[in-house]
Amino acid sequence: MSGKLYIVGTPIGNLRDITIRALDTLKECDMVAAEDTRVTLKLLNHFEIKKPLISYHKYNEKDKSADILELVKEGKNIALVSDAGMPGISDPGSILIERAVAEDVPFEVIPGATAVITALVYSALDTTSFTFRGFFPRENKEREALFADIENYKDTLIFYESPYRIVQTLQYIKDRLGNRRIAICREITKLYESIFRGTVEEAYEFFNENSPKGEFVLVLEGKTLEEIDREERATWEHMTIEDHIVMEMKQGHSKKEAIKLVAKARGMAKNDVYKYSIDID
Repeated sequence: MSGKLYIVGTPIGNLRDITIRALDTLKECDMVAAEDTRVTLKLLNHFEIKKPLISYHKYNEKDKSADILELVKEGKNIALVSDAGMPGISDPGSILIERAVAEDVPFEVIPGATAVITALVYSALDTTSFTFRGFFPRENKEREALFADIENYKDTLIFYESPYRIVQTLQYIKDRLGNRRIAICREITKLYESIFRGTVEEAYEFFNENSPKGEFVLVLEGKTLEEIDREERATWEHMTIEDHIVMEMKQGHSKKEAIKLVAKARGMAKNDVYKYSIDID
């Protein structure tokens, strides 16, 4: 008879954030698959839980996923945990979950604390639409690709970053995305938790002067409507109305659509714009 795989969220710093359901699962499972067995052992010892541990991390997850699923198929109940937070979210776990679905192995998610949502709420930025992109890439080529992808996002943007690269990353953000509002959450739920709110430039100056330590979550304001309007205006503000109409037509709009777009952009009546289009073919 098949057992079950449990994806268990664990505290991201404060051990009191563990849920009763997570504790029950860890107590009742047959064994625990852990990102770092030393870290998980401390958690289990704190709550006086004794369980066999399986090492499951990013360097062995492809091979270990097969072993773990085989144990579940044999009837074992196995809990998967990461060092902190939810497995599969910038931590090992997604491969195991994907294979469990593919092989029709039953699994259950036991929700818990996550730095992403906690930082978003702390940020006081827009929470209605947000995008989490994990850790900032280390290589410049990968960073360029990331910024090319996100530079026009209106969503609030959330990233993880190392204390060793945060100053460089802030400079990079300012150069590529401008001096937007940002919240930088450090050591969330831990003893020295702190939240910096300001502009990217202010954050750069602060952390350049105050050596950053600990784990960081960056919550960055998305592109504002004002920025979008300003950039769109810059594409035509030095054009004549005739040239503006032609530009819109070259982008694939009909003459009628172009007149409508130009009128809206310039805050003019369509009839007034039409007068400039009479000689345009």
